[in-house]
Amino acid sequence: MSQKIYHKLLDRKKLGIKTFAVLIDPDKVNESSCIKLVNACIENHVELLLVGGSLLTTNNFHPIIQLIKHNCQIPLVIFPGHSMHLDPKADGILFLSLISGRNPDFLIGQHVVAAPMLKKSNLEILPTGYLLIDSGKNTTAAYISNTTPIPHNKPSVAACTAMAGEMLGLKLIYLDAGSGAKRQVSTKMISLVSKCIDAPLLVGGGINSLPKAVQALDSGADILVMGNGIEKEPGLLIDVAENIFARNQALNIH
Repeated sequence: MSQKIYHKLLDRKKLGIKTFAVLIDPDKVNESSCIKLVNACIENHVELLLVGGSLLTTNNFHPIIQLIKHNCQIPLVIFPGHSMHLDPKADGILFLSLISGRNPDFLIGQHVVAAPMLKKSNLEILPTGYLLIDSGKNTTAAYISNTTPIPHNKPSVAACTAMAGEMLGLKLIYLDAGSGAKRQVSTKMISLVSKCIDAPLLVGGGINSLPKAVQALDSGADILVMGNGIEKEPGLLIDVAENIFARNQALNIH
């Protein structure tokens, strides 16, 4: 099975190149707003699109994926909240193992259900150690998964968890404060986790301003994930994309 997306992310990390990922929640967009957002992503050279959410309450999941694939060439990766959140039209899927919690259903149970379908698909499987980080509020992800997030002020716990996930063979590590988080993952936590692993590090949740995005990137995030912040302030997509483009250009890689 192709590993184009993973190898690209890994190569970018090795070179110090940052990746901008925009998360699209099918429950929060319609055809018009989705096309507008996708066009903005194309114009601003967003490198990755994630589609999904912890709780999908509409029938928009498949139509939105089809709409995105029809209108752009940006790699589209499913960000699943459940084993049923699958669509072969996407390019890949974050195969999330919720290693910050102790709920076996989200560590391996959902994966067993999804595995036969994924095996038959052409989706690129991206094994991902998913860590929920306390954000000052009870997020949908924590409620649905029935797990306790890692405390905001315990970077060592997150680092040890991330290292264990990598040692188990997970290819990506994702620190997520959750949708609509009151506060983002701390710079201390991002920095420590980044130093302790070789896997590309995704960071998301609570990043609703350019300064917060810059803090996450400067602290060691390889892949910056933004969703809610862009939904509330569309201009933020341009600001963050320009910052990432400028810092990548400054690397002067030939």
